[in-house]
Amino acid sequence: MVQVNGNYLKLKAGYLFPEIARRVKAFSEANPQAPIIRLGIGDVTEPLPEACRSAMKAAIDAMGTREQGYLWLREAIATNDFQSRGCAITAEEIFVSDGSKCDSSNILDILGEGNRIAVTDPVYPVYVDSNVMAGRTGEADDAGRYGGLTYLPITADNGFTAEIPSGPVDLIYLCFPNNPTGAVASKAQLQQWVDYARAHGALILFDAAYEAFIQDPELPHSIYEIEGARECAIEFRSFSKNAGFTGTRCALTVVPRGLMGTTATGEAVELWTLWNRRQSTKFNGVSYTVQRGAEAVYSPEGQAQVKALVAFYMENAAIIRRELASAGLEVFGGEQAPYVWVKTPAGVDSWGFFDKLLQQAHVVGTPGSGFGAAGEGYFRLSAFNSRANVNEAMGRIKAALAA
Repeated sequence: MVQVNGNYLKLKAGYLFPEIARRVKAFSEANPQAPIIRLGIGDVTEPLPEACRSAMKAAIDAMGTREQGYLWLREAIATNDFQSRGCAITAEEIFVSDGSKCDSSNILDILGEGNRIAVTDPVYPVYVDSNVMAGRTGEADDAGRYGGLTYLPITADNGFTAEIPSGPVDLIYLCFPNNPTGAVASKAQLQQWVDYARAHGALILFDAAYEAFIQDPELPHSIYEIEGARECAIEFRSFSKNAGFTGTRCALTVVPRGLMGTTATGEAVELWTLWNRRQSTKFNGVSYTVQRGAEAVYSPEGQAQVKALVAFYMENAAIIRRELASAGLEVFGGEQAPYVWVKTPAGVDSWGFFDKLLQQAHVVGTPGSGFGAAGEGYFRLSAFNSRANVNEAMGRIKAALAA
């Protein structure tokens, strides 16, 4: 009989969002009349920008694919997202893909199994689970922490700032603006990480999926705004949240030329070459139509429409922050990111708060413990929904808390 990959059996219970779906489904079946509002999974609700829809319609008669992405899209990305901010990133170093979640998992294909890995806690579950699946961790303890990983707690006690590891690690996952906490990192803080990575020969995997939501002009949008980052960092970005491409699927990964790793025997190898080979072998590319839609993000019309979308969701986040704070809850995030990180009421754990809101307010959020042990006692609400639903949800939550 065929053998299974036993590493999958080390995964805790189930992936966070399927577990949420299971609980919501059970509640819905028992309460079919309950009008549920979903502020859990970060899926956008507003339509694609008109500029993107028009470009995709015009491209339907010219379908095609390319593993790295069409040059015209990669040039638009390099010019608008990186070079405009002083980052020396070229079109050659950009790989267009169908999702940052995919890329942040698939990048492990080109990295050795002996790397010491650091993740923030709480953390986007994919970073951890993909390493578990690949056999790069030990078993999980009672708190859900896997052996072989270095966890960097980010909580209210340390201002949601991940501290530099006391010992050497080889692979560092950073996400800013942060999912799930909504925290951000300054240039000075990222410089410390870059300096650490260069000093220890480490690689930073930097997830910038929410950079478009940064409101403070002093905050960096890319790791490559930091001196020396080209020597130690790979960056992931997505069109999912800023331009509503969650169902359309388009993202990108930046792998600088000259970024090096080593073989088991110490020979230097360029990571760009390995990633290019991996993508050419295992990925058929993003459709021509979708790439034309992504290119339209950088048109004057697209830029204005994306800016309006971002402003809409950030106003939702402001409403959530204001209303929950007025209800007596301690809230974080929601100012530079579309997520609001909420301290659960005293004596209520994160899954208990999930069940309370689902059953009493018919509102779905995300339990903080699903993002890691340090997320226990917190709860994430997403600003990705209609204004009417956000206002209605806040009223229901406040009523449930007051009951």
